[in-house]
Amino acid sequence: MSQQLSDVQFSQVIETMMVEQNLRGMQTLYAHQQTGTYLRAAKSLFAAKNTVLIGTGFAVKQTFETDGPVGAIALYNALQALGKHPILVCGNPLYSALKADFNCFELPLNNFTDAMTFSQKALTELKPDCVLSIERPGLCHGNKYYNMRGIDISADCGCFDFFITQAPCPTVAIGDGGNEIGMGNLSQYMTELSIMPSLTCCDELLLADVSNWAAYGIIALLSRWCGQDLLAAVAPLAILQYLSERGSIDGVTHKNELTEDGLHAMHGQQLIARLRQLSGDANQNEDLQ
Repeated sequence: MSQQLSDVQFSQVIETMMVEQNLRGMQTLYAHQQTGTYLRAAKSLFAAKNTVLIGTGFAVKQTFETDGPVGAIALYNALQALGKHPILVCGNPLYSALKADFNCFELPLNNFTDAMTFSQKALTELKPDCVLSIERPGLCHGNKYYNMRGIDISADCGCFDFFITQAPCPTVAIGDGGNEIGMGNLSQYMTELSIMPSLTCCDELLLADVSNWAAYGIIALLSRWCGQDLLAAVAPLAILQYLSERGSIDGVTHKNELTEDGLHAMHGQQLIARLRQLSGDANQNEDLQ
């Protein structure tokens, strides 16, 4: 099937797939977007010559959610396989949990006053070709961060917003609820959602029922262009186990378990299987050439 689809059509299938469950109203928001979001985002990542910054980590109960880091790690590994230099940008405790196994850059917590200067200095030093945010809290009215329950979590958050808004390169953001970085692109359409909307905008906003899943959609497009099945190496359950051992909790259930937003890991695994099936014919054809 895949070889019969143009890149635009392939992206549209992915975009529809990503919001089909409509767990938190993202299907409604997607109707306000220009189609091709995943295609344009993946092109920016594919074109990156060297450094890609991946901001992730949503504060919950003095630790971090499972949604976000799973997708960030999957993207990190895919970009490394393509010869790029990904860096995970996050605050503690996630930074300390990941730094031994990944290239990481630490965000200071509760440091909004100095965040603009800090971000601009970091961007100058790191020289990214693309900056991506996956499930990071975005600044709301009053320059505060709020969770899905409307609770102010600013004291536990590092500011990645200015990495996105000040970046001299393409920026991509992924969200699934409305309070994440990038959702400022659609904040005027969120009146019906029970959320404190983020006001931080980006170049390309990707919507998904679960933010981790958007990473798999991007990887499917990267696989299409490089002729490798990059999704074959993505194992959500194994990543969840890795994160759980380091203190992650599900952002919905508030339990340390191998789930994302209250959903069993098999949901993400099934989505990967569908994406691989969608991509399969094209990748097989590449192998034959």
